[in-house]
Amino acid sequence: MAIIGGGIAGLSLAAEVAELDGRLVEHAEATGSAREPLRIMVLERENQFGYHTTGRSAATFLQSYGSPEVRALTRASKPIIDAIGAESGTSILKARPWVLIASEDQLDLLNVMLTDNPDLRRTDVAGAQTLCPAIRTEFVAAAAVERTSQDIDVDALYQQYRRRAAAAGVVQRTSIGVEAGEWTGKEWLLTTDRGELTAGRVVNAAGAWADAIAARLGVPPAGLTPLRRTVAIVTTDRVPPTWPLVGDVGETFYFRPDSGGVLLSPADETPSPPVDARAEMEDVAIALDRVNEATTLDLRRVRTSWAGLRTFATDRNPIVGADPGHEGFFWYAGQGGYGIQMAPALARLGAALLLGERYEVPGLDVQQLSPDRKRPDKLVMH
Repeated sequence: MAIIGGGIAGLSLAAEVAELDGRLVEHAEATGSAREPLRIMVLERENQFGYHTTGRSAATFLQSYGSPEVRALTRASKPIIDAIGAESGTSILKARPWVLIASEDQLDLLNVMLTDNPDLRRTDVAGAQTLCPAIRTEFVAAAAVERTSQDIDVDALYQQYRRRAAAAGVVQRTSIGVEAGEWTGKEWLLTTDRGELTAGRVVNAAGAWADAIAARLGVPPAGLTPLRRTVAIVTTDRVPPTWPLVGDVGETFYFRPDSGGVLLSPADETPSPPVDARAEMEDVAIALDRVNEATTLDLRRVRTSWAGLRTFATDRNPIVGADPGHEGFFWYAGQGGYGIQMAPALARLGAALLLGERYEVPGLDVQQLSPDRKRPDKLVMH
């Protein structure tokens, strides 16, 4: 099995597939039947793993964020992350409330979010200012708080999956790009810039490059759109590290304490080709203007900035499952802006689908992730 893409999607799936396959082999041996263990390799085009979106994610664990399917996967991921942290002695999650503020013209949207998300609780302006005193009274008509939200130590979670994959025998290769591929009738013959490889199955976990990889292998694209997201860190001594994550319900900005300053974003979603994304100074300036309009922080000194690509299907749900028209090709893409927080449960689901096992996620209709599900014609923009 060749998993193309070495971000958290590819590595978490590799670890879960290898571990599940190991258990199935042990069971087969115990019952006197034969089962050959899978050979699994992860192929990463860059010279390091997690270079693109995973390495640039400012992830927060938000149970009220995303579609019903994303929220179900996020809830199911929480005990898995807790167990990974306990086993490794690493604090992967750290409490940080999420404050959502709404202006007068955003009240209807706030009401919809409160109806759909039991983890969110309505509060007034004073309640929001208790958590973040810098919020301007005149900017907010109402607010909501998710007190169960948490920061995610993305690198700690990612490295745990890398170690688990290696321990389970997964071959991890960097600096190898897949250029073409052909299904021979029993396996894939992959042409890479390092020579040819064979694989019984190809898993497309290539993030922003997933449609491009599919095309190189003769598989029709899934209609994925990479969207650029800009993040900057601003130097200030006016923000205590205990302040919450603050954003508006229209998703036009967010900010939180980070590294002795403030991490902020204009929550931009600029369509982009799959590239090594870079922050545009105009987008950083927009983020500063929006945060300063909503708060009394008067942020000015940008310490650093970067950008990453969040890749979505038109309905903003991930695409997970076997391609209906191409044998041996499995989609594992379109995680968008939720890829870190739902990675653990999604990886277990993907592993079960690949190996013909069952994995139930409460509240999730797996068909809503299928490559052949019905989707809108256009990307649902936030």
